[in-house]
Amino acid sequence: MRQRIRKAVFPVAGLGTRFLPATKAMPKEMLPIVDKPLIHYAVEEAKAAGIEQFFFVTGRQKSAIDDHFDRAFELEANLRARGKTELLNELEARMPKPGQIAYTRQQMPLGLGHAVWCARSLVGNEPFAVLLADDLMVCEKPCLTQMVEAYHETGGNLAAIIEVPREQTNRYGVLDVVADDGRLVQAKGVVEKPEPAAAPSTLTIIGRYIIQPRVFHHLSRGVRGSGGEIQLTDALAELIGEGQPFHGVRFEGRRFDCGDKLGFLEASIALGLAHPEVGAGLRRVLQSYV
Repeated sequence: MRQRIRKAVFPVAGLGTRFLPATKAMPKEMLPIVDKPLIHYAVEEAKAAGIEQFFFVTGRQKSAIDDHFDRAFELEANLRARGKTELLNELEARMPKPGQIAYTRQQMPLGLGHAVWCARSLVGNEPFAVLLADDLMVCEKPCLTQMVEAYHETGGNLAAIIEVPREQTNRYGVLDVVADDGRLVQAKGVVEKPEPAAAPSTLTIIGRYIIQPRVFHHLSRGVRGSGGEIQLTDALAELIGEGQPFHGVRFEGRRFDCGDKLGFLEASIALGLAHPEVGAGLRRVLQSYV
């Protein structure tokens, strides 16, 4: 019986420089797709997968994330006074329970591996999930739910994967594959941002992981990798070297790269078209432009 995945880490300390000036005073994770911020989609995905504790690794000027997952008494009183009970109930239903959320700071931008390491005391000695809000996952069965199901088959460490054109391998962590059944890919190694000619495959990791706590031992060494940062993929490669299995999961669904302006706009259009209130109107607007 595998240990249940109860905890999730959300690294949200990034500066969001690709979206300046919009992110000068607002966290990129709070950028809205239709009517919810990116971070809310990630938290909803985690809740649907059975996550009970949500740990945010934040930085300076990220207080809007704290406020989003807290009570807003003036707003609630205003909605109540105006008889907006349906909207009020919807807001309250999305609130986490007391004690489910905790925050820690990443004081220096030293990479994803360092951000995950900053949550070590919160995670403790049990397997945990990592979700990057930049990757918006639209799946009939939530992506992390698919990964948890796969974890109960394989154990070890897992990541969601996609196939990319070879010329894009230098943007991702890339798997060195030993077995592939079409859904699960077993890897004998993982390389961070290899040049296309040196990439062991075109199967690349995106922002969903299930990781064993042993990873903190390797991250604590502070070894710098690609870009001079402490890379999570390097620590995962160390776990493979110790004999821990590592699998990539081909999830069923769609991933939108909302850390990219075009990906963000595409996600806004795709989810807008599917939205029950604005979908039909948005389709008419788009038709007027094409």
